[in-house]
Amino acid sequence: MTRFARSPGDGRVRPAREGQGRSGGGRADPAPAGASRRGSGERDYRLDFFRGLALVFIFMDHIPDNIPSYFTLRSFALSDAAEVFIFISGYTAALVYGRALMREGALMAGAHVWRRTWQLYVAHLCMFMLFNAQVSFTLQHFNNPLFAEELGIGAYLDQPEEAILRVLLLQLQPSFLNILPLYIALLAAFPLVLVALRAHPLLALLPSAALWAVVQVWDVNLPGYPEAREWYFNPLAWQFLFVIAATFGFRRALGQEPVRWPRWLLPAAAGFLVVGGVVQMATMLHAILGAPTGFLVLPLWAVDKTPLPPLRLISMLALAYLVAMLVPRDSRFMISRPGWLLVLCGQQSLYVFCLSILLSVLGNMVLTMFGGRLGLQILVNLAGIVALIGFGLLLSWYSGGGRLPVRPRPPPAGGAA
Repeated sequence: MTRFARSPGDGRVRPAREGQGRSGGGRADPAPAGASRRGSGERDYRLDFFRGLALVFIFMDHIPDNIPSYFTLRSFALSDAAEVFIFISGYTAALVYGRALMREGALMAGAHVWRRTWQLYVAHLCMFMLFNAQVSFTLQHFNNPLFAEELGIGAYLDQPEEAILRVLLLQLQPSFLNILPLYIALLAAFPLVLVALRAHPLLALLPSAALWAVVQVWDVNLPGYPEAREWYFNPLAWQFLFVIAATFGFRRALGQEPVRWPRWLLPAAAGFLVVGGVVQMATMLHAILGAPTGFLVLPLWAVDKTPLPPLRLISMLALAYLVAMLVPRDSRFMISRPGWLLVLCGQQSLYVFCLSILLSVLGNMVLTMFGGRLGLQILVNLAGIVALIGFGLLLSWYSGGGRLPVRPRPPPAGGAA
């Protein structure tokens, strides 16, 4: 069944599209809004839904000592919302720009990618200034200097003439503002990945895997600021997850059939996630309560987010595989009223992500100033989630020319997935 959406600005109805070949058209997500099509061009709402859910988790996870965040993905798996965000971004980037590559050639596809990279770079700089204003206001009016150090902008306030250059070079990355620099770096090199994927998937995967392995063995990273700091999300390692996802997205862009996996892979992936979840929950309990969990507590290096170690990478790939196998494209929960709100947030993910960062800082400040009681934590989390969903609705309404996208009807009972 073909989906229809209103064309922004003119009110005309046209077949719903998953993404524009050009990085524009009112789209707001970090990777151009995209979802794979099947058959005649039906949008895959799983990408939007899980990206929207990842944005909510990122908001909650960024509030320190936040008890409601114990119920996000990071407490039940060896990966978290950051991996989900990067995986979906890689998939949709290859889906959208892969079509541009086939339609317009490598030069124009690269131009589209770099135009989007510039948009993300400008968004990051704006986010930094708003973030800095939030912290500076707190320092001025509440006389709490701990925020500057806790949120990682002490160097900017102490040496602004040097720090502003480091911001422009993406080397100064305050807390919470390190995902966009990672994505900017990944997208800047993405035209080379697209050309390699067009020639043969292994031409992209093998060099990517080799670079990831170099990071695991020799701990290579990009320099950060202040001195002796490095990138929190090491792009030399995280590019592997991005390229893996892009490989599958590019297959979809070419209209190829999905990869046929061996039957044993499904129980193996499920078993890995179950064991990893038990270990992660034990590790979290040990950190929170000091409870004796013995050998179940993982050493820090095994799950350190910076180099994307094997356990985190395998956990994300297993999770993506299970979702692809077990969650149909037209699942009712995604197009239910609550699920559709997350879908709309996922479709506007750049702006929603930026707001989530500012709300995380605000929530941290509120809880620090007024105490971290559970009731207040729940209120702060609920208020932030409502604000994110409301913002996603507003952006969707604006992109739709003053009308919200029509929520698809659930498939008939017993229909094909």
